[in-house]
Amino acid sequence: MISKEEFLILYEKNLSGNCTPEEKELLEAYQDEIVMPDDKWDAQLGNKKQIGRDLKDNIRQTLHHDQQHQPSNKRFYLKIAAAALIFFTVGVLVFRLHSNKTKNNYAAKNQVNQILPGGNRAYLTTASGAIITLNGLKNGSLLAQGSTRIDKVKDGLLKYGKGYLSGAPADTNDIYNTITVPRGGQYQLVLADGTKVWLNAASSMKFPVAFNGKDRQVQLSGEAYFEVVKNTAKPFKVLINGITVQDLGTHFNIMGYKDDKEVKTSLLEGSVKLSGNNAVAILKPGEQGILNEHLNAFKIKQVDMDDVVAWKNGFFAFNDEDIQTIMNRISRWYDVDVVFPQQFKRKNFGGTVSRYADVSQVLKDLELTGSIHFKIEGRRITVMP
Repeated sequence: MISKEEFLILYEKNLSGNCTPEEKELLEAYQDEIVMPDDKWDAQLGNKKQIGRDLKDNIRQTLHHDQQHQPSNKRFYLKIAAAALIFFTVGVLVFRLHSNKTKNNYAAKNQVNQILPGGNRAYLTTASGAIITLNGLKNGSLLAQGSTRIDKVKDGLLKYGKGYLSGAPADTNDIYNTITVPRGGQYQLVLADGTKVWLNAASSMKFPVAFNGKDRQVQLSGEAYFEVVKNTAKPFKVLINGITVQDLGTHFNIMGYKDDKEVKTSLLEGSVKLSGNNAVAILKPGEQGILNEHLNAFKIKQVDMDDVVAWKNGFFAFNDEDIQTIMNRISRWYDVDVVFPQQFKRKNFGGTVSRYADVSQVLKDLELTGSIHFKIEGRRITVMP
């Protein structure tokens, strides 16, 4: 059984011609799981049953025909269908048809080359100051530091392992490395204790190659998701923007970009202790703790954890968020600059959209609300009311 999100990711891959035969079999097996909503249907979108049939027919066509010989307008139509399906999965599932005229008008308005989404990009800075670019590097053993061996397991995943090398000298002092993910990148890391870390775009983390002290401590900038291996004798601590997140073994997400001016810690399972600005808080699963320089206590609230970690699973999830915050995410993932007019009224949006669509598709989905527009020039996006 695959999730709806996994189905949609495979569909995006198929539209790009990147699906393996096995993945196409999965798509075929689950295409009939698509169900249009029974209520809250917007009649202006058209006949619900017919739209559902058209969508499934078009999915079948992409599975059974050579995409290179499909009309370009059909490929565009399919991409629009997939993006609409993904974007409106929050609340009501809707599907909107776009004519060739809409496509041509949009292309003429922006006159922009395709801006592709981010990918597995990062570089590693060792304790000696050496910089290793990880993207494009062959899989296999990278280097050894003390008794720790560092392997690139696969594209997008670096692993630190203890005890790989027989006869290697024991680690007596912490040796720190730093992994840096640029804008337009993401990367996964397995630390020496087995803790798994997913790093989002424009993030970095400084960490020891082996945990020799009384605790396990890393320093984070940006956003990361952690699955911490439990060790009651050595608490795991994340330091970020003056805040310490401590736990013994749990799953949590931390977001603390400088331009967001606050740190959000979201707990999926287990328990974590937050401390900073002389404030302390304990999170329970499903809770998010927020702190910035203007608060003297953590703000605790319930949040949808699927939305919080959507980025790790290949999606943007906007839950009544202002457009400035949304565009910050888009800027980091697509490595583009965003410009707002001096006088811009705050606007909030909700929905989910694939992180693997072209940036113009993401912006087009936001424009469906009719309350906002965008102009793309090179790698600069201007937001217009």
